[in-house]
Amino acid sequence: MLRSRLFWKLFLGFTLVNLLTGAALVAATWGWQREGARQLVEREVATMAAFLTPAATAWAENPSPETEEAVRSQAAKVGAAIRVRLSDEKQLAIGKTSTGRSDRIQERVNLGPVTKPIGELIVERPDDRLGEVLARLATRYAFFFPFIVLVTLGAGYAVIAHLVSPVQALHKAAIAMASGAYRQRAFVTNRDELGALAGSFNKMSEELGQRLSQLQESDRRQATVLGGMIEGVVAVDDRQRVLFANDAAGRLFDFDPHQVVNRPLLEVVRSHPLHLAVKSAIASRAPQRLEVEWDDRVLSVQVTPLIGEPAGAVIVLHDTTDLRRLENLRRDFVANVSHELKTPLSTIKANAETLLLGAVDDKENRMRFIEGIGVQSERLEALIQDMLTLARIESAQQPFDIAKVNLEKAVESCLHDFKDRAEMKQIDLRAVPPLGIDKVLVRADRNGFRVILSNLVDNAVKYSPDGGAVTVSWAPMTVNGSPMVRIEVADTGGGIPEEKQARVFERFYRVDEARSRDRGGTGLGLSIVKHLTQSFGGDVAVANRAEGGAVFTVTLPAA
Repeated sequence: MLRSRLFWKLFLGFTLVNLLTGAALVAATWGWQREGARQLVEREVATMAAFLTPAATAWAENPSPETEEAVRSQAAKVGAAIRVRLSDEKQLAIGKTSTGRSDRIQERVNLGPVTKPIGELIVERPDDRLGEVLARLATRYAFFFPFIVLVTLGAGYAVIAHLVSPVQALHKAAIAMASGAYRQRAFVTNRDELGALAGSFNKMSEELGQRLSQLQESDRRQATVLGGMIEGVVAVDDRQRVLFANDAAGRLFDFDPHQVVNRPLLEVVRSHPLHLAVKSAIASRAPQRLEVEWDDRVLSVQVTPLIGEPAGAVIVLHDTTDLRRLENLRRDFVANVSHELKTPLSTIKANAETLLLGAVDDKENRMRFIEGIGVQSERLEALIQDMLTLARIESAQQPFDIAKVNLEKAVESCLHDFKDRAEMKQIDLRAVPPLGIDKVLVRADRNGFRVILSNLVDNAVKYSPDGGAVTVSWAPMTVNGSPMVRIEVADTGGGIPEEKQARVFERFYRVDEARSRDRGGTGLGLSIVKHLTQSFGGDVAVANRAEGGAVFTVTLPAA
């Protein structure tokens, strides 16, 4: 309370008014009291004069010792100082009377007939009666005035404190609201206008708190939505200073969204085309679209101007790198399919036309044309079957019956299927089980796993030279704490150049176009192996052997 400037303004003003009012009242009452005291003394002196007049008259008529004694006796009774002056300048003085100017009050009485007085009686008190009365009044004033002032100041303090207290409560509540406590209430018990003001303040505080809670909830929802978007979102003002950026934008441009606020966009993202697009969108108030290449990624950018003032823009970023890659793959796939289908169809068409032109009657050559049609038909059928198989695997339309597959039995069955082809090239087919382990099981679809082994062994036999060797080995292992099984198919061929190893699992990719096609491959076998392996929760890789040839490694979950 004592630190309140409003309190001291009111209290000092109240004190000054009270002091001035008190001083005016003291001055007025002092004048009234002084006049009353004077009238009191005048009445006392008049009474003395009336009492002494008979004796003084007797002395004036017969100045003798007896009459003088009578006058002195009467004057002593009333304690008055008198002087009797006769017309012949003779006078009688009893006590000390004032002469000239004096504050003593006198009473003058003519002695004798009214028309012809014989003398004059002058009566006054011998002491300063008026001064004594005024002194007593001054003493009373000196005691009561400070007491009244103190009482008035105390009452003023209590009244002003009572008035200022609700104002202070409102002030404290307002400061608390300004510092963020929007639900702060002012506790005022007054039932006057200040109480009504406090009630309105509390109602405003409650509504403001509710509005703030709603805004905070809305901000949280907005932040959650923007944070969960895969598209990057950046908001800038008319000076291209960042107002907001979500996590996706931070990942795309490699920055911390919380540390780029209020920084220039060009400083955060050093892309001149993006800067120009934002500038154009803000100036023209029209959306802008563009593509930006950033760190081997392709970003589709939509810049939309903000409505209202101040101006600004919202930048929406979408990573179209995968989409662009898929589009390129689609074009390559269409081109490759067209190319792969064109070759057998052209051969079939040429052989058929040759037969129609008369070769069917040529006993020596017609079987060669007919066999060519058959071979290319089989190749065309194999290509279509592989394409359908790959499409079903990628679209997850082909159901898999995941079960425990015995590796040793599956490998023996697969090698038995390729035994005749291997013997034609004098290739040694060998299965190498792990030492000390009777049975190794993997979790996979039996038919799918057979396709994986068949494609890998088929490639190994194709690309191994005559007299070479194809080895299939397997062993249990642990990957990141999970039990897995590693299956390796190794050949003794020419190997695969390192720069081409990453692409051998792509559709229709051939390390050697001419030799691969001559060996009857469709170009889809390794792609099928990759997708089947991943569908079973595993992975596949390729590497060159130090002693020559290539080794394909398939990793599948152990059962």
